Amino acid sequence: MCMAKTALVVDDVAFARKMIVEILISAKYSVLAEASNGAEAIALYKKYKPDFVTMDVVMPKLTGIEATRRILDEDKEAKIIMISALGHEQILMEAVNAGVRDFIIKPFSPEDLIMAVEKALAISEEDSASRHGAAYGNV
Repeated sequence: MCMAKTALVVDDVAFARKMIVEILISAKYSVLAEASNGAEAIALYKKYKPDFVTMDVVMPKLTGIEATRRILDEDKEAKIIMISALGHEQILMEAVNAGVRDFIIKPFSPEDLIMAVEKALAISEEDSASRHGAAYGNV
């Protein structure tokens, strides 16, 4: 039996975290923890090592972009999906340069979020397969 992929949900707005958690749980992901700022996100990532992170951009103490950089400094394989109401090109470029796997603009549909998660996880599995010489689809 395949274990559910695990998530860390990071957003300073409790309602936004609740909505993201509900979407992920309904799609059979396991939410290990929630953080309300970038500093908490880093600590909880180190503690739980989730399969992926959803990360808001604008937060107190440490922005999502800075938290993303610090998490990726610790774990180059971290899969971070940036979620923000700010869709400015400059922020998008900063997020991409920081190493996020995808960028979703609020408001978003549950399908948008699940598609971004599946894409981030699939890219990770493809990378892993190519590194380990595994062949998928062969019976």
